[in-house]
Amino acid sequence: MTRSDIAASPLTDRLPAVLGDRLITAAHEEFAPLAATTFTGDDRTPEVIARPRNAAETAEVVRLAAEGAIPFAVRGGGHAYHRRSSVAGGLVLDTRLLDGIDLDPDARIGRAGGGVLAGAYTTAAGAFGLATGFGDTGSVGVAGLTLGGGIGHLSRRDGLAIDNLLAAELVLADGRVVRASADEHDDLFWALRGGGGNFGVVTALEFRLHPTATIVGGFLAFESSPDVLAALVRAGQEAPDTLSVMVNAMLAPPAPFLPVEVHGRPIVAALVCFSGAPEDADAVLAPLRAAGTPIADLVRPQAYPELFAGPPAPSGLRASIRTGFRDELDPAWAAAALDAIGTAATPGAIVNVRVMGGAIGRVDADATAFAHRDRGLMVTVVGSQPDPNGADGREWVDATAGRLGVATGGSYVNFIGDDDPDGAAAAYPEATLQRLAEVKRRYDPENLFRSNHNIAPQG
Repeated sequence: MTRSDIAASPLTDRLPAVLGDRLITAAHEEFAPLAATTFTGDDRTPEVIARPRNAAETAEVVRLAAEGAIPFAVRGGGHAYHRRSSVAGGLVLDTRLLDGIDLDPDARIGRAGGGVLAGAYTTAAGAFGLATGFGDTGSVGVAGLTLGGGIGHLSRRDGLAIDNLLAAELVLADGRVVRASADEHDDLFWALRGGGGNFGVVTALEFRLHPTATIVGGFLAFESSPDVLAALVRAGQEAPDTLSVMVNAMLAPPAPFLPVEVHGRPIVAALVCFSGAPEDADAVLAPLRAAGTPIADLVRPQAYPELFAGPPAPSGLRASIRTGFRDELDPAWAAAALDAIGTAATPGAIVNVRVMGGAIGRVDADATAFAHRDRGLMVTVVGSQPDPNGADGREWVDATAGRLGVATGGSYVNFIGDDDPDGAAAAYPEATLQRLAEVKRRYDPENLFRSNHNIAPQG
């Protein structure tokens, strides 16, 4: 697609009347920051960025893009490990102005526009002592995270984000605006819960809210030790569902709360969140603190939104990623992970272990398109690089993932990178993928929504 192709398309004549100055081209000062994404170091620059404010405007963008055969991508938070949230020379449909949040604390229902970020929703809900579990990073778009499953601090207690999704409003490939729920377009509702952005542009979502006022959580760090890493993971698996544990083998950042002598060296760090009764916190957290001698212990009572209060990752990071599932790990595996961190070529090298189980596994495997509920752990290997001239870490990530057996037994679609040749096949078992393809055929037979980990229409 070239500028002349877009100039000859229906976008030129009709979309400016719909969007006005929210149709952004390279001539606009805000074009570059709007075109940027977080982890891809993206060199695929779109020709135009459309910023609708409601479902009707979103539908018009979709209709005109389809009519003009213009390749386009849908972007929410831009916090993706793949470059499919942009399209060279085409159109990016940026949903971030769909940022309304409407909370009903009495009914415990939250409504979020398709461009709302997890931090904004969590802060708004936190004012009522309520929460919906959305990952662990405030700059992530709620819609994108949810469509892939949504694993986060409250998942063991309340289930995945998709388990708390009550309904979604979305624009289909033919421009219709529909509502999908257990009672309306239930086949589409099944597919949206784990199938990614293959079926339309989500313009609003409705979620359950759960009482979540003060939690006890934060960062807990230890010097490099395979026994400590394995013990932290085991403690997380044996803990009540009100405790979530995410353990990292990583290079220690030059943070003031870490001893200077460990900066730049491998360490073991855990991010924990206990959302049960405050009086039970010490007993539940004791096995984590007993795993070793902490070199930093920032775990404390705090409002739940404070876990999302860190600065967003800078745009333009180049990142490689591999993800998979395990049921357990031992000190030998942990030693291999820490050895790999010691050879990392990028400062942002991490082997991340997220403890699953709890409410995640109590939902029937075929109730949603998320297909890995029975697994105990999700393991992710990431290498990120802020320096455009530095090593991108891809070879290290691939070698480490192979050494640790990460790329076996399925992948989490939200953590599949651009360099995975067949992301959808890695994310879904064959029966799930076939069912998703059938839904795709019913709602997007021409595969208009294909700038993603694509599921081709069946038949």
